[in-house]
Amino acid sequence: MNWKLFIARRIYKNNDGNKEVSKPAVRIAMAGISIGLAVMIVSVAVVIGFKNQVRDKVVGLASDVIITSLDDAQLYMTAPIQASDSLMEVLSQKPDITHVQRYSVKPGMIMTSDNFQGMVVKGVGQEYDLSYIREHIVEGEIPVFTDTVATNSVIISKSIADKLNIKTGDRIYTYYVDDNVRARRLTVSAIYQTNFSAFDDYFLLTDIYTVNRLNKWEADQVSGIEINVDDYSRIDAVNDDIRTGLFESSDKYGQNYFSRTIVEANPQIFAWLDLLDLNVWVILILMTGVAGFTMISGLLIIILERTNMIGVLKAMGADNNSIRKIFLSFSVFLIGRGMLWGNVIGLSLCLIQYFFEPVKLDPSVYYVSSVPIELNVLIYILLNLFTLIVSVLMLVGPSYLISRIHPARSIRYE
Repeated sequence: MNWKLFIARRIYKNNDGNKEVSKPAVRIAMAGISIGLAVMIVSVAVVIGFKNQVRDKVVGLASDVIITSLDDAQLYMTAPIQASDSLMEVLSQKPDITHVQRYSVKPGMIMTSDNFQGMVVKGVGQEYDLSYIREHIVEGEIPVFTDTVATNSVIISKSIADKLNIKTGDRIYTYYVDDNVRARRLTVSAIYQTNFSAFDDYFLLTDIYTVNRLNKWEADQVSGIEINVDDYSRIDAVNDDIRTGLFESSDKYGQNYFSRTIVEANPQIFAWLDLLDLNVWVILILMTGVAGFTMISGLLIIILERTNMIGVLKAMGADNNSIRKIFLSFSVFLIGRGMLWGNVIGLSLCLIQYFFEPVKLDPSVYYVSSVPIELNVLIYILLNLFTLIVSVLMLVGPSYLISRIHPARSIRYE
C-alpha cells in the first residue's frame, strides 16, 4: 500500500480505526463547501434564467435591430419612413439577418360605457412574425393580417381586457386625436398575456393597412422596420453595418433612416439586467470566501490534532513538502465530498423550481410569474472547477504550518 495513502487514512481515523477525528471541524468544512457551492449554483441559474427570459420577452415583442426615422423624437408619435421593396430585399439578403418585418403605430384611446384606457395600436403586415404572441395567447385566435385590406380585428392584452371587462368577440370603440377626433370600431379576436407590463398595458395589434390609414400615410410608409439577427451577440456588429449603409440616406419623402439595437431602444431594462451580473459576482466571491475559510479552519484544526503524527513522520525522514502534500490531498478529499453534497442540494433546488415553480413572483414588477431557472451543464462544471481550484489554493498557505512543527517537541505533544 502507498505510504502516503496509508497516512492520509490515519489522519481520517483515530487510533482505534473506527471513529473519525475532528468531526466538528470536518463537518463545518464540508458544510461550508456544500452551502457555498449550492448557493452559487442556484444564484447563477436564477440570474441567467431571469436575464434570458426578460431579454427574450423584449426581443420577442420587438426585434434585435429597429430602423426608424431620424426625426422620431416623441413617444409613439412616429415620423414615417419608406419601407420600399428594394430596401426590404437588401436587408433580407444580409448574411446575419434572419427576418425583416414592417410595423406602424398609432396612439389612441379605448372607451367603453363605463371606463376608458389609453393605448397604442400596432399594425403589422403579412410577413410579421407573430410566433411569440401566439405562444402567449390565452383566449381566441390570431387573425390573418395584411397590408392590403382592413381586418377590423384586434388583439388586446389580458391586462387591458380585465380593466375594461372585455372578452373575445366584443366590439370596442377606439378613438384617435389628430386635427379632429376619429373613431374606429374593432372586434377583439384574441387576448394575449406576456407579463411584460411595458407592452401589455398599452399595445393592441391589428393590420398595418388600418394603422396607415389612421396615420394618413402612403402604402409604402411605416413607423419602422424590425430586424431579427441569427446571433444575439452580434447585434451591435449588424447594427453598425446597417447604420453604415443607411448613413445620411433618405427616402423619397425626405425622411432620414436611423437604426438602433434593442439594447439602445430599452436602455433601462438592459442596464438593470447588466446590474444582475455584478450581484452574481458578489455572491460568487462571498460564497467562495466562506467555503475557503471554513476549509482553512478545518485544516488548521486537523494539523494541530495530528501534531504528534507529523513529528513521528519527520523523525522517520519525511520532509515538509511530502507531509504538506498528504494533508492537502486529505483536504481535497473533504472538498470533493462537500462539493458532491453541494451539487446535490443546488441542482435539486433548481430542478424543483424548474419543473414545479413553487416560488412565484409578481409579474408586474419582475416581468415573470415565477423564479426562472437556466439549466446549463457547462456553467455548472465551470462553477465546480472554480470552487475546487480556489479552495485548494486557499489551503496552500495554511499548510506551511507543518514546517514550523519540531519533531522532538511534537512527539511529546498530546
